[in-house]
Amino acid sequence: RHPERVYDVGIAEQHAVTSAAGLALGGLHPVVALYATFLNRAFDQVLMDVALHRHGVTFVLDRAGVTGPDGASHHGMWDTSLLGLVPGVHLAAPRDEPRLAEALRRAVSIGDAPSVIRYSRDALPEPLAAVSRLGDVDVLAWPQGARVLLVGYGEFAHTAVDAAARMARQGIPAAVVDPVWALPVSADLVEACRDFDLVVTLEDGGVSGGLGARLALECGQAGVWTPGRPLG
Repeated sequence: RHPERVYDVGIAEQHAVTSAAGLALGGLHPVVALYATFLNRAFDQVLMDVALHRHGVTFVLDRAGVTGPDGASHHGMWDTSLLGLVPGVHLAAPRDEPRLAEALRRAVSIGDAPSVIRYSRDALPEPLAAVSRLGDVDVLAWPQGARVLLVGYGEFAHTAVDAAARMARQGIPAAVVDPVWALPVSADLVEACRDFDLVVTLEDGGVSGGLGARLALECGQAGVWTPGRPLG
């Protein structure tokens, strides 16, 4: 629709991010489209050129998580671990198409920090509506007497709902939530963890330094000592 607004920099991720920082400095809000795994190459530029200057740049990361036959180098396994180090970053992992559209609209409205949206190589699953809200967190299931909290990030929110259904058949009621915006960590999510005996996080990325690890860190800093089990 707007070909004059598109720049193809080729396979030059560092140049793409620094160019976007310059465009943001000039008053625009650029959107940088990359494979999740190749954001690794431009980490220095994300940190030094965008984040430290508080520029509004949106990164949309295709092929987040495991990408099947694309090969080991194309698995988006490291972006969440790396981006957790970036000050001020806003990171969304939408679970379905409605949440993806909402996340993009919100991302391009953030003018003082980098924003990131990650999504998989495959078609998005069927929409999964929230049954209620817990502050800024989507509640997908909240059965009476639940002592286990499943936190599903991205499309793994569907996995969490399926797991909760299987647990219920075994007499273990589990609540399921999806923060959608994983970073910064929701204070409402941290407080919710206080009321359970176990928190299990599910994410399509690396466990080391991943979103579950970040939630555990934030819980510890808030004095929430509920045991956590990160799966990724």
